[in-house]
Amino acid sequence: MPSELSDSLERARARVERARRSDAGRSRLPEAVERKLQELLSTRERPDISRVREELTTFCRSKRLAPPSRATLYNAMSRVVPPSYWKRQLPDAVQQTLHNVGDPVPGAQVVFHAFNYGDTRAISFAAGMPWASLARAAGKPGWRPKSLALLRAVMNYRGM
Repeated sequence: MPSELSDSLERARARVERARRSDAGRSRLPEAVERKLQELLSTRERPDISRVREELTTFCRSKRLAPPSRATLYNAMSRVVPPSYWKRQLPDAVQQTLHNVGDPVPGAQVVFHAFNYGDTRAISFAAGMPWASLARAAGKPGWRPKSLALLRAVMNYRGM
């Protein structure tokens, strides 16, 4: 009897679980559209999604391609790759926060270390970095509570 129950539960689990798509987490947009979209999203301040959609629709129509939906644009914002930096080109206050980090340093990691371990000069530098670096850093684990609160305040002030 117990084996019948476990068999039944196994069959039910198999029906409920779905296989993950092989292209999950990647863009299914045409390459030219994805490149243009990343170009439009790679700005210092978080771009206005309406303006991005408008420019991308114009681009797509000129190439005779279907413009992506608004939801696709929001999903693309999470795929934006923040810029990387060479340690020697960063201010001294920021360099002092980067321990055991190789070159180049991803922007999100610079933000994380500057806010968690830096002084006011390091935090000020990090607060002015591109929006993608701040947004990606906010999702990293290991934040000190007050440092994360300060990052969120900076993001809120900058309209992110």
